[in-house]
Amino acid sequence: MKLKNAGVYVLGIYLLCYFFRIVEYFGIRTDQTIIGEAFIHKLIGIVIIILVMKKCSYHFEDIGIMRKGCIRYTFYGLAFGLAMFLVGYGTEVAILRAQGKFQSMEVYVSSYAVDQNIAMESGMLFLIICIVGNIVNVMMEETLFRGVFQKIMMRKFSFVKAAVFCSILFGLWHVIGPIRNYMDGISSLQGTIANILMLFITSGLIAFKFAMLSRLEGALYMGMADHFVNNTIVNLLHVTSSTGTDEMMFVRISIAQSISFVIVLLVFLNRSRGISTERVLRTCK
Repeated sequence: MKLKNAGVYVLGIYLLCYFFRIVEYFGIRTDQTIIGEAFIHKLIGIVIIILVMKKCSYHFEDIGIMRKGCIRYTFYGLAFGLAMFLVGYGTEVAILRAQGKFQSMEVYVSSYAVDQNIAMESGMLFLIICIVGNIVNVMMEETLFRGVFQKIMMRKFSFVKAAVFCSILFGLWHVIGPIRNYMDGISSLQGTIANILMLFITSGLIAFKFAMLSRLEGALYMGMADHFVNNTIVNLLHVTSSTGTDEMMFVRISIAQSISFVIVLLVFLNRSRGISTERVLRTCK
């Protein structure tokens, strides 16, 4: 299928997916039930992805889902994500110890709003729901933003321009939580604006990191696995201090993601220089 305007086409798909996201967040509110995950619009999103792939004549290999390297790159992504959060948690605990506030680290399932944990469950059922929910979330978001959207945008634009555009959409994708909190009277206007800006910037940068990982790898698996770690570990591993639980959660996430972003960026730039040099040498020959 020929696309005259890739950006408009992507934006149309995005708004359709966002419509179902709004319906679930403001209507069904699945994440505020015992399930603790807003997964319905993600399942609908997967259906939309399949329909778009059929319309564009894409195979799964075209958007970065292939058999080769699946286990290996998934392992790399999990290891990379866990290593980065080891630094994040370690820094958080060190700060709390220095302040004389650290008490313990606890494992339980939590569903969290932007400013608070809203559930504490330790049963196996909730652990399974958490893991399955995050797998669905990662599959939908990565295949949509780093798979289908990136593929469509790169018909007209360079990788960097396509990745920036898709990362902006990904950042906007995550501001719905603070908006709902404000409309529910949970957050003030100033707090909402601050949370929106924080989530937009951090989610956008994380999205660009995932895009670089998919570019380096040639598939989505490492980004998917890293994304899964980022989403799951904050639901499962919690830091308790004398003044509360997970008060420094976003400090922890910021540290882990900032370091990982810099590492991936340096590798990406180094690899890009290598490719550019190789192209120049081939041209000279």
